[in-house]
Amino acid sequence: MQQQISVITLGISDLARSRRFYFEGFGWAPVFENDEIIFYQMNGFVLGTFEKSALEKDMARSGLSTPGAFSFAHNVPSQADVAGVMEQLVTAGGRLIRPADASSHGGFRGYVADPDDHAWEIAWNPNWPIDENGHVTFAL
Repeated sequence: MQQQISVITLGISDLARSRRFYFEGFGWAPVFENDEIIFYQMNGFVLGTFEKSALEKDMARSGLSTPGAFSFAHNVPSQADVAGVMEQLVTAGGRLIRPADASSHGGFRGYVADPDDHAWEIAWNPNWPIDENGHVTFAL
């Protein structure tokens, strides 16, 4: 089976608030949106933000819990970019979890939560090059 992820969908409580975070914070333009869901075309997959009650109905599963033991990562081209992206995200409605600092495994990173408490690591690592399409390669 091919190693790929096609879509990651986040359950959110307020579509407009979430849109502001992803559009104004990251600068990601939706490729589709309606009253329940917004899709963002990423480099190789689609990110969806789905109103939580509509996602529960779609999954036929109630009581979706809040985010837990995972994080998403957004790698940037330089160490200097980490703090700037984090600041944009906080201004767009995110919450600072951990200020940017050096990582024990190399590079520089910090964490911001989106308005629904999904954790985003904003990271730079000199051993993880980013190509012209925005793809990160694990190059250790």
